[in-house]
Amino acid sequence: QVQLQESGGDSVQAGGSLRLSCAASGNTTSTYCMGWFRQAPGKDREGVAVRSTRDGSTHYSGSVQGRFSISQDAAKNTLYLQMNSLEPEDTAMYYCAAGPFLPYGSCTVAAGSGRYNAWGQGTQVTVSS
Repeated sequence: QVQLQESGGDSVQAGGSLRLSCAASGNTTSTYCMGWFRQAPGKDREGVAVRSTRDGSTHYSGSVQGRFSISQDAAKNTLYLQMNSLEPEDTAMYYCAAGPFLPYGSCTVAAGSGRYNAWGQGTQVTVSS
């Protein structure tokens, strides 16, 4: 019932910045956890940044902490991922995800991709040396 659409991906040089956007539509009332994931060819999809829509708490993977920042504009119903000091290792398809409240569940990057039931189509980020 929740539809997500990412935008903002581009090709940049190492050290550059990008801001990804995720527009949410449909029935978002039950949405509890939203996050950004990325996947490069031959690699598993990994969690990058997660935000609880209930209390605004955020969690980041160790590889992006200090460089990336997740935020949300409730009025625009849009999730953002600000990416600074980009590295070639950040090159991947980036996906926005949304998930419901789960009994005894959590909203962290460690929770994994399985706790989300809505995904966007993805936006490509390419970082060159």
